[in-house]
Amino acid sequence: MSSAAVKITDAEIKRQATGDVRDLRDIENRGLYLRFTKARARASWYLVVKGEWKRIGSFPDLNAKQVVAALPAIRLRLDAGAGSNLSKWITTGELLDWYADRMARDRSLSSKRKKTGASLIKCHLKPLLGAVPLASIDKATLDDQFMWPAQEAIGIDYVRSAFQLLALAFRQAFKLRLISANPMKDVKFSDFSKAKVGVKPSRLRVTQLQDLIILLRDAMASAPADAMLALMMLCHGTRIGETRQAQWSHISLAEREWFIPAEHTKTGVEHHLPLTDQVRQMLIGYREIQRAKGYDGQFLFPSRNGKALSEGQACAVFTRLGRGEWTSHDLRKVARTGWADIGIDHLIGELLINHAMGHNVKVYIQSDVMSRKREALDRWCAYLDAKGFKRIHTLTGFRSGDSGNPLQATEHKACEAIQETTIGEDSKHEKSPGPWLS
Repeated sequence: MSSAAVKITDAEIKRQATGDVRDLRDIENRGLYLRFTKARARASWYLVVKGEWKRIGSFPDLNAKQVVAALPAIRLRLDAGAGSNLSKWITTGELLDWYADRMARDRSLSSKRKKTGASLIKCHLKPLLGAVPLASIDKATLDDQFMWPAQEAIGIDYVRSAFQLLALAFRQAFKLRLISANPMKDVKFSDFSKAKVGVKPSRLRVTQLQDLIILLRDAMASAPADAMLALMMLCHGTRIGETRQAQWSHISLAEREWFIPAEHTKTGVEHHLPLTDQVRQMLIGYREIQRAKGYDGQFLFPSRNGKALSEGQACAVFTRLGRGEWTSHDLRKVARTGWADIGIDHLIGELLINHAMGHNVKVYIQSDVMSRKREALDRWCAYLDAKGFKRIHTLTGFRSGDSGNPLQATEHKACEAIQETTIGEDSKHEKSPGPWLS
């Protein structure tokens, strides 16, 4: 078998594969060779430098156009003493596309994390690094092509998140042997920036609780679902995703407990919250408001399609309520700060807020955690009562037009209705939208 000097293209490779030539030498790119295997359907790419054959990759995993495009970067790597092997990807953008698809199909990831990852790749990583050959990724390239341009345009916390995602994509690809080396193995974020990712202060302070409660009391009359979403977060310190997906079947008035399934929590662990007398009364009245508006479905916060509010719809609620001055997360922060201010034990506060806890801590507090949570929330709601919360949970119950006293029969009826819902939801409920949500 012999060699042939040709202009190597995919078409030429296929034509030569039908013959008996072993090696093809590219006449347009010095030192580039293609060597056929015995089966001739596959071949290996080589770059010959000073008489040494450096294997680049395989054909057809890497086509002619991809190899030619990567040659300058390969020569630089060889000059620097690095390896020459390439993966089936040439550019960083191709690896990122693979990882974005992998994230989108990963059932263990929350929809929010999938969206965040897709956004970081689409808006920040690919525009800056997409065209950079994988063989060129090193500290200098990352600093020049990504870190420095990115920190000029976005906050340092987003830059760090994008960097971590990039490192994770390279690590996973290398672990699966989809790339021959991980160029980010020893690269740290601190190599490029010493800036600290700060904790954003809450835009709501405990001293503003009275004004906040007045705002939510007024909203209860015009937009009860909006007000109730905010009040549930304020009373329990829950996340917006945990709260917007709440179902009546998760609420037990008899046991005075709110159960949040693991698939709704950020930590992936189910969460149990005690219901105070104030919140229980508020839920009874709110359910009656729903029924009076024609909604008898399973969600506390339904959208027009009968499902739970989407993330975007829930965020829009706080855009309306906060008017740009505070967000849903500020409610969670002010609750956590308020608990500390009134002397709630730090560990109980962390459990209420549903932060990830170590295994040993979980085992240690299992014995009386629910009673301690209940005591903490009772103290918190009593504190909120002093700020005006009492006027909300007493107003949500229906009152007699003659006496002004709460109708006990109405409360009992609402209580029974909610308990029936916890046993099972009729499929027709999913088709009943909340008409007061516009």
